[in-house]
Amino acid sequence: MKIDEIDKRILGHLQQDSKKTNKEISNDLGLSVTAVYERIRKMEREGIISKYVALVDPEKVQKSFMVLCQIKLVQHKKDFLSKFEKEINNLPEVIECLHVSGDFDYMLKVLVKDMDAYREFLVTKLTTLDHIGSTKSIFTINKVKQSTVLSL
Repeated sequence: MKIDEIDKRILGHLQQDSKKTNKEISNDLGLSVTAVYERIRKMEREGIISKYVALVDPEKVQKSFMVLCQIKLVQHKKDFLSKFEKEINNLPEVIECLHVSGDFDYMLKVLVKDMDAYREFLVTKLTTLDHIGSTKSIFTINKVKQSTVLSL
């Protein structure tokens, strides 16, 4: 499916506030509510819109200590990669895991309460996974920009 300018504007509205009603969007775009509804449903069917979520403020739930953790595996065998990726998906502290190029194989974004909680996570969960050769932790100081909005 190719998205046009109207679809992009609808997506812009939904990315800013997914609870906006079709009527609110239609009023802004000068379209009928039915047209907006049909376009949104088509983008959902095509997978352009994959889901709707609530963004939780990590500070309000005591998960504001963010660590970027670089992981190097002992080898790059397919079964090592697959096993690591399956295991990492079972760790709720890891909110993102990226397979990357460079000196490390994976970059994890970890959210925990504080340094003690990160140490506990590192010692009891992360380093117990098979095939990890080394880790490097980068502690964030300040969040300068964070967005969930894709530029279309």
